[in-house]
Amino acid sequence: MTLTRREVEDIAHLARLQITEQELPVYAGNLSRILEFVEQLSAAGTEGIEPMAHPLPNQVQPLRDDAVTETDHRDRYQGNAPVVEAGLYLVPKVIE
Repeated sequence: MTLTRREVEDIAHLARLQITEQELPVYAGNLSRILEFVEQLSAAGTEGIEPMAHPLPNQVQPLRDDAVTETDHRDRYQGNAPVVEAGLYLVPKVIE
């Protein structure tokens, strides 16, 4: 899949990237190669293959006990906040 100039410009706009005219062909080529590789991976036959929970069989992740180790200081911390409601910090809206 080859991306057009317009598609790369749209992607850059969504990602808030500023791409120069000289960089545009490089980005288009690199992104196109990535998408071609993903298409190759999609073509691989995976029927009958069971998903792996761990890359190494018979390995166990050691877990610690789920125990409270610190006291709750939420009320103390929120005492410094200008506006709090229902245990949440209220902040000015910045995105419409």
